[in-house]
Amino acid sequence: QVQLVESGGGLVQAGGSLRLSCAASGSIFSINAMNWYRQAPGKQRELVAAITSGGNTNYADSVKGRFTISRDNANNTMYLQMNSLKPEDTAVYYCNYDLGTWYGSKVSYWGQGTQVTVSS
Repeated sequence: QVQLVESGGGLVQAGGSLRLSCAASGSIFSINAMNWYRQAPGKQRELVAAITSGGNTNYADSVKGRFTISRDNANNTMYLQMNSLKPEDTAVYYCNYDLGTWYGSKVSYWGQGTQVTVSS
């Protein structure tokens, strides 16, 4: 089993910055992609940023130029640097790892979520 633990959320004023971390523990054979999602009250969970095993990144249009996703391969840790935060960025942020297994299948794990609140 793999466990993901997010940290770094909190309350920040508009224009401020936060850095989220997602640390993985357990046995990991391979990582296909690491993703950050968020879910605001009354809204569906949405993909915020993704990074592949090759380092390719993808961002939601709403965060392009403000958020940066990165990873530490040695420690299976992922980060989300969030700058120029806006009140509409307020949500619970979840990390998600898409993993490969030794027998060729895929499995996905989720963190418990961390609250990000941006005040105006």
